[in-house]
Amino acid sequence: MIKKIAITLVAIILMGCKNENKSSATETPKEIAKFSSDVEENAVIYEVNIRQYSPEGTFNAFTKDIPQLKELGVKIIWVMPIFPISQTKRKATGGDDSKFASDMPAAEQHKYLGSYYAVSDFKKVNPEFGTIEDFRNLVKTAHDNGMYVILDWVPNLTGWDHTWIKQHPEYYTQNAKGEIIDPINPETGKSWGWSDVADLNYDNQGLRKEMAADMLHWIKNENIDGFRCDVASNVPLDFWQQTIPQLRKEKNIFMLAEAWEPELLKDGLFDMAYGWEAHHTMNKIAQGKETVKNWDAYIEKINKDYESNDILMNFVDNHDENSWNGTTKSRLGRAEEAITALSYVMPGMPLIYSGNEYGLDYSLKFFEKDSIPKSKGVAWELRAKLGKLKSGNIALNGGKSKASYTRIKTDNENVLAFKREKNGKKVYYIANLSAESVNVKIDLNGNFTNYMAGKSMGINSNQVYSVLPWQYYILTN
Repeated sequence: MIKKIAITLVAIILMGCKNENKSSATETPKEIAKFSSDVEENAVIYEVNIRQYSPEGTFNAFTKDIPQLKELGVKIIWVMPIFPISQTKRKATGGDDSKFASDMPAAEQHKYLGSYYAVSDFKKVNPEFGTIEDFRNLVKTAHDNGMYVILDWVPNLTGWDHTWIKQHPEYYTQNAKGEIIDPINPETGKSWGWSDVADLNYDNQGLRKEMAADMLHWIKNENIDGFRCDVASNVPLDFWQQTIPQLRKEKNIFMLAEAWEPELLKDGLFDMAYGWEAHHTMNKIAQGKETVKNWDAYIEKINKDYESNDILMNFVDNHDENSWNGTTKSRLGRAEEAITALSYVMPGMPLIYSGNEYGLDYSLKFFEKDSIPKSKGVAWELRAKLGKLKSGNIALNGGKSKASYTRIKTDNENVLAFKREKNGKKVYYIANLSAESVNVKIDLNGNFTNYMAGKSMGINSNQVYSVLPWQYYILTN
């Protein structure tokens, strides 16, 4: 009897182990699907500033928050440069009167961390942020949560500590004396003032091969999903034409150019470029310097300059704007919510810069440690609601197969109204983009859902509506 009981217990234990293994296998997250153009249609892109994202300023501190970004509709995470920063000529301040860390009192020099864009090694991670294993965990966590990771790449320049400075000075632009120089503004022929970095010379074929190899390293060995390329238009176009196809042979990747030039998007080169003109137009409208008329002119211009399958990134903020040109509140004022909503419903892909979702209302330090707020409130709720609409309604598709954009007539020049439509789904944006209350007739009839309020709303083209300053509506059918 004892022997029989023992055999029964062993069987139960083995069956339990078998079931446990089966359960574990079921719970293992699926490998993320290959990146495809379908992702671009309804994605929100999130720019993370690792240093300033948290008091710790580490990969791990950000990684633990990745799952909640799904609430905001985020599908692509753009990580600002993660590479070691050069000590030589490390900047402490910016602007025309910029100073190096070495210019500051000795007791204070440690707090000046320098620019992320002064890279000393393209294949390593900044120990300030953690280890390569920590970064790998960040990528894996993003993938497990259905998000793709792109690295901020700095192709134009390096820091003065980079090994190429000594080993391959021929990779750099040199003056008549044979001295390596900092980058030159091609429009003026003068220095940009970026004295903490050295300018790379793409006439050198060796540089081209090494730069391409370094980019490929992150795709092959660290499983990233693409790059955001800093000042991409200052690199010769033929470098991108040679290199991007090589990278795509290894993996389907997403390529974002910090540039506006349409030629960078031709023939499937870069997937997306910066909507600089939209950004400036939105700022100026909010500041009363331009009107809806200028918006209409912008739409007409991009329809002429870009092909129908080109994608532009729509942004009210990013690391440069926040640190150097002021916060969204200082630039947009009372128009902030209406303009933010516009960046989601217009053609293209909306960007969130880390801190926007928490109502960041101060400019982050660029060369020193700082931190964003982390309390969820109105700013989070706004982006969660807009992100849900962007990701769930094909009328807001903004990729290579984007929804249509049709301007709706009004009898007031301060009111912008347009329709986005695809496969019978429609989304309407109506906004008073001025600091004055207006009365307006809108050439639209029907019953709709006021998406932001969650209520029904009827529109009659014969009725006059009173709209408050910067008041806006997003209507769905």
